[in-house]
Amino acid sequence: MSDAPARRRRGDELEGALLDAAWAELQAAGYAGLTYDAVAARAGTSKPVLYRRWPAKSDLVLAAMRRAGLFDQRELPDTGSLREDVLSALRNFNESRAGFITAIGLYMANIASDDGLSPADLRVRLLGERTTGGQVLLERAVRRGEVPDVPRSPGLVSMPYDLFRHDLTMTLARVPERRLLEIVDDLWLPLIRGR
Repeated sequence: MSDAPARRRRGDELEGALLDAAWAELQAAGYAGLTYDAVAARAGTSKPVLYRRWPAKSDLVLAAMRRAGLFDQRELPDTGSLREDVLSALRNFNESRAGFITAIGLYMANIASDDGLSPADLRVRLLGERTTGGQVLLERAVRRGEVPDVPRSPGLVSMPYDLFRHDLTMTLARVPERRLLEIVDDLWLPLIRGR
């Protein structure tokens, strides 16, 4: 056993360790059960170190969720077809993130409640003002001449993603392929194409 003092973590290394500990604690205890004491113990540090960086529990949880990659913007498919692009994007999400969606929804509901944020406020806090996937895919389709270049409401643009998230949340399971086809073919594309 060595008598050498433990190396002190700093900067990005320390922040990464703190956020990894917060994410692990969030998964183990849930939002309501997460405490600064538990995160500090898991990270091998003290509560003041956490409070200096994230004065509110919601700040810590959002930072941990971002570090875990839950809100990273994924590369969107470019198949040459709006229909296939949207279906591919939904299928990819179904495979990679369906298991997280319920937990994320619960965490975000707790954060919104604690901080008095609306869902729109929380979205801006998490994602900023970045362009939505639906908007990117529609802009590509317009350039290809697949759909007319007309103004569309944000609700229409995000509709396939919103319905998909709704189904995930309500069923707590992956969205079946037949439902993905219904969302895209029967509900969204006719509205986008103006039929």
